[in-house]
Amino acid sequence: MFILTKIADLVQITPENFGRASHLAIEDSINAKYSNKVIQKIGLCICMYDLLWASEGLIGHGDGVVNVNVEFRLIVFRPFKGETIFGRISHATKDGISIRTDFFEDIYVDYKELPENAQYNHNEGVWTWVFDKDEDPYFYDKNEMVRFQVVEEEWHDQTPESTEQEAVDRAKKLSPYRVKGSMIKDGLGVCLWWE
Repeated sequence: MFILTKIADLVQITPENFGRASHLAIEDSINAKYSNKVIQKIGLCICMYDLLWASEGLIGHGDGVVNVNVEFRLIVFRPFKGETIFGRISHATKDGISIRTDFFEDIYVDYKELPENAQYNHNEGVWTWVFDKDEDPYFYDKNEMVRFQVVEEEWHDQTPESTEQEAVDRAKKLSPYRVKGSMIKDGLGVCLWWE
């Protein structure tokens, strides 16, 4: 679910941070730049793990900012295909179920990835699963803890195709990173069902 990624970059330390220890100022600068951001084909950056190398700082002309070349490792959220993860149901539509974790909200399970005999209840706006025709159906209720398996990742480059406002708005609507899941196999789905 989490990986370590090595990155080299140039970070800037502003004059108000000169009184702090340099490694702390560098760490804060890296976390401000990368935390909670998606890097294409790498994943969702959580925070800096460790600082591997830092150059001597060079003061820029005019603004007093110190530029430091650094090499560091980041903790990145990027689940692998086939990994089983826990999450909570955000909402459901006739097309599938949206799931979130404590820090990531772009997880989607298509209706084709639900168990056989799963049906969408339009009145309640939830999916149900009929395991035994003689029993009541099982519900995929909102905020229920679910177990799902990762089947695919979707990456969307958010660079607008042109400078027109319509192209910029279209790029912002797409999530840069989306995980697609499945709840077909035994043991997957709402956790209460399997206790």
